Amino acid sequence: MSAGPVYNWIHRAWYEGAASGWLLLPLSGLYWLVLALRKFLYSCGVLRTHRAAIPVVIVGNITAGGTGKTPTVLWLVEALKDRGFKPGIVSRGYGGSKSDSSMRVEADTDAAVAGDEPVLLARRAQCPVVVDPDRVRAAAMLVEDGADVIVADDGLQHYRLARDYEICVIDGSRGLGNRRLLPSGPLRETAERLETVDQVLVNGVLRGSEYELTTAEQNSIAFDLIASEACRLNGSLTRPIDRFGGSTVHAVAAIGNPRRFFDLLRAQDIQVIEHVFPDHAVLSRKDLEFGDDFEVFMTEKDAVKLGDAMKDKFWFVPVELQMDPVIAAPLLEQITSRLKATQDTA
Repeated sequence: MSAGPVYNWIHRAWYEGAASGWLLLPLSGLYWLVLALRKFLYSCGVLRTHRAAIPVVIVGNITAGGTGKTPTVLWLVEALKDRGFKPGIVSRGYGGSKSDSSMRVEADTDAAVAGDEPVLLARRAQCPVVVDPDRVRAAAMLVEDGADVIVADDGLQHYRLARDYEICVIDGSRGLGNRRLLPSGPLRETAERLETVDQVLVNGVLRGSEYELTTAEQNSIAFDLIASEACRLNGSLTRPIDRFGGSTVHAVAAIGNPRRFFDLLRAQDIQVIEHVFPDHAVLSRKDLEFGDDFEVFMTEKDAVKLGDAMKDKFWFVPVELQMDPVIAAPLLEQITSRLKATQDTA
């Protein structure tokens, strides 16, 4: 089930300039036509945007693959709570089997039904979480549940739901890659889309690029994902992650950017044996048996799919978003002011 060769091929094509990416350029042209047609239909009113009864903040990206959206959502939800809001989260629920109606997600909801990210959000955010591919319908359920602001996990391209503030998250180590649209590049929308969002956040340091950076990229705000501990899946022990320094572990990742997880472990002087799986892959215990006694580390998003009936050698690593408070304060003030203005006019 390993996705290593596929992941490596995509990474070379999208982020390392491999010529194989050019073979898919005609399909990217078709993708652009669909984007242009959709944008036209919204501009002329054939496709309509619907406004929820409460303000909406979108946390999304314009690239395929992981950028750090989920930790950003958790950070933002906590900040909004501290400022007196009652946030609720709406998610597409990618990877879950529930797809025909809105579904409230609890900490013990089966990730196979709701999707891994919504279950992780429900466990960590401690606020209402609803999954539905129809985000307008999901937003209405959150209003029923008493939320006074909606944070949408992903959904930057879901124009049917009106929004009051847009945040786009970029992975600093990969940037926008070759800046081509899917499938010959990683972009869901063209780089110019960044100029229309309210704020671009960069996970890590934005790497040097042969391409001219957009103004939004130049004015982006950086953050880091910090890991301070590792937790056994069975709940029996939490341990400082630096205690594993010098050891060798199997590292399992079924996320959009597995290299970031592996690098996070290596930064703690941990020797990593990499195991890459497709994003949102359903992992079985058989997938995690490697014929030796080394500890097995995985992301928190992968851990929610496995339950807690696991041996002691299985660990997950939670991460927290860390941003310079001097920079974070005015950003959060801007967001809350926008939300309050929307509430006052509702």
